[in-house]
This record gives sequence, C-alpha cells and structure tokens, in this order.
Amino acid sequence: MELLSENIKNNVLKSMVNLLRENQDDLLQANKKDIEAFNKEDQAMYDRLILNKKKVDGMITAIKEVQSQQDPVNQIISKNTLNSGLEVVNKTAPFGTIMIIYESRPDVTVEATVLAFKANNKILLKGGKEALHSNTAIVKLWHKALEENNLSTDFIKMLNMNRQETQAFLKNPTEPLDLIVPRGGEQLIKFVKEHAKCAVLVSGRGNNFLYVDEYADWKQTIAVILNAKTHKISACNALDKILVNKNIPGYQNKIKELNAILKESEVTVLVDDKTKEVLKDEKLIDDHSIWFEEFLEMKCCIGTVDSVFEAIEKINEYSGGHSTSIMTTSNDIAKTFMEQVDCAVVYQNASTRFTDGGQIGVGAELAISTDKLHHRGPLGLKELVTNKYYVYGDGHVRV
Repeated sequence: MELLSENIKNNVLKSMVNLLRENQDDLLQANKKDIEAFNKEDQAMYDRLILNKKKVDGMITAIKEVQSQQDPVNQIISKNTLNSGLEVVNKTAPFGTIMIIYESRPDVTVEATVLAFKANNKILLKGGKEALHSNTAIVKLWHKALEENNLSTDFIKMLNMNRQETQAFLKNPTEPLDLIVPRGGEQLIKFVKEHAKCAVLVSGRGNNFLYVDEYADWKQTIAVILNAKTHKISACNALDKILVNKNIPGYQNKIKELNAILKESEVTVLVDDKTKEVLKDEKLIDDHSIWFEEFLEMKCCIGTVDSVFEAIEKINEYSGGHSTSIMTTSNDIAKTFMEQVDCAVVYQNASTRFTDGGQIGVGAELAISTDKLHHRGPLGLKELVTNKYYVYGDGHVRV
C-alpha cells in the first residue's frame, strides 16, 4: 500500500472519533440485533459481544491514544557507514496486508483497525457471524472516515465468509496476504495454522496460573486471586489454576480459607490429590487434560506443590504461555520464578488481569501474542511493523 503521511492517517482517526460519537445510537441498535440473535449459553462469548456507551467510549479512547502515538513507519532502527563506504540504514516498514480472525468482540473491529491503519497496513477483518451487524456498522464508519479524507476504502475490508470459504481463502488468498492473527480459542488457532500459507502470529489461549509461595502475604494473595479469577471471566487474562506451596505457614487453614472464599464468589473448585487430603469435599481432578484447559467460566483448579521449582515445571508443562503470577515477599524466589516460567507476561504480587495493552502501558492492542516471533505479549502500534534495509552506494561492486 502507498505510504501515507502521519498527518493524513491522524486525520482519518479524527474523523472516526467524530463518526463514532455521532452514530453511537445506530451502532448500539446494530449490536442489539446481534445480542437478540445470540445463544446466551456461552456466557463468556456473550459478555464479549455486548456493546454499550462505556465500550464505545473505550473505542474512542483507543483511537485517540493511537492518534497521539508516533508514526511507527520509517523510523530508523540503526544507521552505519561501513569501511567500504556503503551507508546502511535499517528502518521500520509496514507488513503490508494483515488479516485478523476473531470471535464475538466488535470492539476489536475498532482497535485492530486503528493500529493496522496507523502502521500503514491494509487490514482484512474476519469477525464471527454472531457480531455481523455490529461489525458491519463499524466498518461502514471506517469507510466513511477514509472517504472524508479522500482515501480508498481498500485499506479496510470486512470479509463475510463461512468456514469453508475461509479455509479456501487461507489456502489460496485472492489478494496478497502477509500476516494472519487468529484471536480466539484453540480450535480457531489450530484451524488457521493448518490452512494458512503465510506467517501466523498466534494470539493464544489463556490458561493462566498463579503460584502462592511459602513467603506470600496471605491477605494480599486472597485479594489478587479474587481479582484474577472473578473480575472478568471472559478475558484471556483471567486466572484458571492456583498452585500453593505446602510449606506456607498454616497451609491447611489457608487452603480451607481460600476454598471458602472462592465458593462464596460462586467459583467451582477442582483439586489435585494432595489438595484433596485437605479439601475432602471438593471434586478431584481425574482427567489429566483439565490442566491444559482455559475455562472462561467461574471455575478453577487448586493444586499443591513442594517448591517453587515444582510450580515452574508444572506451569511450563500446562499453561498457555500467556500470563503467570507469583505471590511472594522474597524477591530472590520471584526472580527465579519469573526468569524460568515460559510465559509472555510474568507478575510478582499482581493480578494476571493486567495483561492488556492499555493496562500495561502499550496502549491499544491488536492481540496478546503467545508466539516468540516476531513479538511476544501485547501487540501494540510499534509491533505492527517489520523492517527494511536501505543501502546507499556510489557504484559499489563486491570483490
């Protein structure tokens, strides 16, 4: 795509902010159609589908934040003049065309697009059929914002395809495709990886762990666990598994207290063999695969470990590589844990719910990447570019 000036891109974003404000009622009416047609049995997806004034305000805030950020394109990464006289400049460059495949969340249609566009990428939006009316309304506003600034609507395209059509498109794209970001559950990610012919950057599942060390502040631990587990169960940064060190003072009483507090909050608790010895009335984890599951519901597992090293081993075996937290007053133990746990974001004495672009200081995000190339963690504006080498010579030939 043609490289646009920062001023032109920011003018489009300014237009979109105004259009969202002016058309908020129409957007909420479109969302109402989606809500009325949705099967509410999937509570997590239902929560992500709903738009309201607060969420629209959040969309506007996200656009303004991206508008205020420096243009990520054509920034010099390095510059060097070699002994040969060649001048070598490495600069940031757009990916080209990014396709995002996502479920339920119409606010992604704003956040993903504003980031891709400001980074001078074309974006293909493949949302779920459950958000069709909402996404259609938002994309119409994006197209109007582009047209108000004399730009082609080709920068932003919505794809209305069923599963078979999507599969065919991934195998044989009808236009150049440089990067695909699947944002959803394991089945979606598996589907995209199986069929895509270009680079795939996975926005992985959660299945987040929290380890309670023997030196944990217990009052602080309870507060963090409740926030991580119950604050928003539909989020990929919600807590699923709790591992407690058996050497914590008053282990049995604390396990019982934790269980009681979780049950008061209507959280279903599953336990491993060691924890079952204390919480005799709770259901035993009798299927090994449960440790791999992302719940997205009011359910969690409590396990007992002998040491921080056992916790690290278990987390690295089962977690989704998204977010993990350690509760401890020992900075040395925290350092060991945080360095050795293989996750995109690791915390000491904090809730996993902070794994979010806005909360972690990145700003609006396209997704939370659990891949290691080319970026891990929140995909903000600076992460939606690649690089290009510019080499300047004066008739140079290699000898």
